[in-house]
Amino acid sequence: MPATAAAEVTYDHIVEAMRRIEGGVVRTPCQASAALSELCGATIFSKAEFLQRTGSFKERGARNALLQLPEAAAKRGVVAASAGNHALALAFHGRDLGIPVTVVMPRNAPLVKQQRCVHFGARVVLHGDHIADAKVKADELAAAGGLAYVHGFNDAAIIAGAGTVALEILDQVPDVEAIVTPVGGGGLIAGVALAVKEARPRVQVIGVEPERCPSLTRALAAGQPVDAFDGPTLADGLAVPKVGDRAFAMARDRVDRVVTVGEEDISLAILRLVELEKGVVEGAGATPLAGFLAGKLPFLKDRKVVLLLCGGNIDPMVLTRVIEHGVAVDGRLAQFTAVISDRPGGLAELAGTIASTGASVQQIEHERAFAEADVSRVLVRVRVEVRDREHLAALTAALEARGIRVA
Repeated sequence: MPATAAAEVTYDHIVEAMRRIEGGVVRTPCQASAALSELCGATIFSKAEFLQRTGSFKERGARNALLQLPEAAAKRGVVAASAGNHALALAFHGRDLGIPVTVVMPRNAPLVKQQRCVHFGARVVLHGDHIADAKVKADELAAAGGLAYVHGFNDAAIIAGAGTVALEILDQVPDVEAIVTPVGGGGLIAGVALAVKEARPRVQVIGVEPERCPSLTRALAAGQPVDAFDGPTLADGLAVPKVGDRAFAMARDRVDRVVTVGEEDISLAILRLVELEKGVVEGAGATPLAGFLAGKLPFLKDRKVVLLLCGGNIDPMVLTRVIEHGVAVDGRLAQFTAVISDRPGGLAELAGTIASTGASVQQIEHERAFAEADVSRVLVRVRVEVRDREHLAALTAALEARGIRVA
């Protein structure tokens, strides 16, 4: 089945893909997590696809597609439009297989991903402001150079390759009752659903997508793929405006349910995975856990569930902001203003009161110019780390008991 095969993808294609890519991609662990199980109220296993060599499940489909190219097409090379994981996967496996790879990225694609693609030997072309512009340019390059275009989520070989992760899960957790997977363009959940429903029909396949880009949710409601982009999302790998038509045709009658999650849920899920699983997972990969944290998966209570953590390519600077935001959402980082005496000892009294409650000062800023008319008093903005919201309430009460007004 070449990369541009007809629309039909079968269970046998997934089994063939499994044999084809064996040894070329990592068989990632799928381990039980006591901490996540307690948090979610279910027996949770984490399928760690973020441990693939380029950080995502995309390697499965990329290698499967490249290995099926006719000799002449492999010699000419392939092209794809991608701002991230698909580009990295093609670049890495293209180098490994000796197949030239061109990736067209939007001009604002993360520099770290551009550089990694170059490092893997790919030709990187920057074009346009978003992925749709990049796709136009990629099509032009494909036509001009006779290059095979490898679609990131709607290509038959890509979907079959993605489905191999489900075969691994069924082998690693034979009595699994549900698999929760992220949804972007639909290729991953289509492959997973096909494999699962053929091999273990009773296992539920649940999709989770960001509220800001509910492409599969809206496609199911409309009966066909429709535009669904409502704004940027932390799960940028899932920000596909329209689910693929081939992926949709495969998924629509096989997926048991699709839920959406908000940005704060995704942020908190990334934080929980860092803290509890010691794993760095990008926003897209964290959405399965976000589904539990948002209370969208109550029907999976006490079930044996695999969370498909599909990728870990998050920008370090974004990760820093996400962790800080997640801690704030979690009620462990707070900011308030207080009016204190500007005379010697005023700041010491504030700091002492905070310390007496066990809270930790992260930052203090004085504001004199816009404080009260009483020049003997000063406004300070304080950032503190606390255990939880109850701890913050106790701190506020302690400050007010000392006559320090807090807002």
